[in-house]
Amino acid sequence: MAELALHELTPEQQAAKAFSLLDLTSLTDAETAADIQAVVDNASWRDAEGTRIHVAALCLFPRFLPLARKLLDAQELYAVRLATVTNFPAGGDDIDIAVKETAAAVAYGADEVDVVLPYQALLAGDTRTPLQLVQACKAACGQHVQLKVILETGVLASAQLIQQASDTAIAGGADFIKTSTGKVAVNATAEAAEIMLARIAADIARQQATQSSAHPARGVGFKPAGGIRTLADAIMYMQAVETQLGSAGLHPSRFRLGASSVRTNLVATLEGSQESSAAGGY
Repeated sequence: MAELALHELTPEQQAAKAFSLLDLTSLTDAETAADIQAVVDNASWRDAEGTRIHVAALCLFPRFLPLARKLLDAQELYAVRLATVTNFPAGGDDIDIAVKETAAAVAYGADEVDVVLPYQALLAGDTRTPLQLVQACKAACGQHVQLKVILETGVLASAQLIQQASDTAIAGGADFIKTSTGKVAVNATAEAAEIMLARIAADIARQQATQSSAHPARGVGFKPAGGIRTLADAIMYMQAVETQLGSAGLHPSRFRLGASSVRTNLVATLEGSQESSAAGGY
């Protein structure tokens, strides 16, 4: 049976779908063990019948990953992945530092590493360093750890630079491209999402044109992050993915929502709160 399109789902189903795509994020750098426990406690939700859903991943600073894994496993949330950040948030251009941070994140138990592209270097006209940094960090991830590349689209600002950053990250071997650190004035936007998704679609089309059917195209994932607070915000990005990549793109292996505050609104919708459903409806 074909998967239902987003507009065919009820608000509750849309909220459940969005919940399953969350990278629940806590990156204040002031977290305590109690804060990590709270994040883990928020990683799942049960309905009145006891059916449980969970987020795709937790995104935390590297030093908290072993504790988070232990706490997740204690709640039998084995499928929730652990993401972390490197070269964060400034996006420095020292490849050696970024690689060492990435290798350390892998050693801490990361399933996914969100590395910040040297976007200031790109702004200065240096295209070589960003590409080499992505390539080197991808190599440091090895075979089993995914690399998400944060472009910091709010600082890049122009469509041309966002496209260039997207193409650079994809060429470097990124598994996902991500809009933002959440630490600058402008984070995820619909305009940046459209450009990034178009570059992902173009890369898939290029692969399909040059590869045999025995080697299906590898679709790079997309992650908007920063400023996603309601179901309506989430759906805006989910619709964009569905339009450019089809319903298959709305899977945790291809799409994530980098957010923390949105969980409250999603749960309110799941629990039938009229006010939150109205604010966050389709």
